[in-house]
Amino acid sequence: MLRVLQERELERVGGSDTIPIDVRIIAATNKDLARAVDDGSFREDLYWRLNVFAIQMPALCERKDDIPLLVDHFVGQFATEHGKPVAGFSDEAMRYLLSYDWPGNVRELENYIRRAIVMAEAEVMGAECLPAVLLTYQPRVPDEPAIEPGRSLDDTLEAIERKLIRGALQRTGGVQTRAAKLLGITERSLWHRVKKLGIDVDGIKGGTVDEPVAAAT
Repeated sequence: MLRVLQERELERVGGSDTIPIDVRIIAATNKDLARAVDDGSFREDLYWRLNVFAIQMPALCERKDDIPLLVDHFVGQFATEHGKPVAGFSDEAMRYLLSYDWPGNVRELENYIRRAIVMAEAEVMGAECLPAVLLTYQPRVPDEPAIEPGRSLDDTLEAIERKLIRGALQRTGGVQTRAAKLLGITERSLWHRVKKLGIDVDGIKGGTVDEPVAAAT
């Protein structure tokens, strides 16, 4: 595999001829490969051959504007598949779909839409077609920051700001434009804050990421 990736050539099992290949490799994972390399569970030489151009794929909870479009797509697909004259969800049901954080991303949304279509008894599906996990879901509220004795308010706020910015940069693979959008500030403002707080963006790009990453060569 390393030879195929590096030299773009291979030999068939039992053969002796070297065969050149012209392919492009796209590898996807939801694992933290940089950490896996550090703990020895993933080969470092394979990691660097795959990680030529990394694309951070945002989680569904970061692009909720896509949810109505995905819902329409899956409703049309599964309604046809199951032979049901279903047009879509009620406003109430859609609010539940939009308020959920979708830890299973698009696959989870797809499964719940299929389930709703199976249960549907009317053209417009109500909240009763949704699973209990959506109806009872409560968005997680961040823990209040701990106040350390002897630490000034400015220092505490700076530590919180640094943590939030690092978290946004990690989630977006170090792409500052997307990190700024995630934080609700301008890219210029983010750049000044990164510089002021001494955050190593290049280190974050080559370090840990929390969301699925696709790497292509």
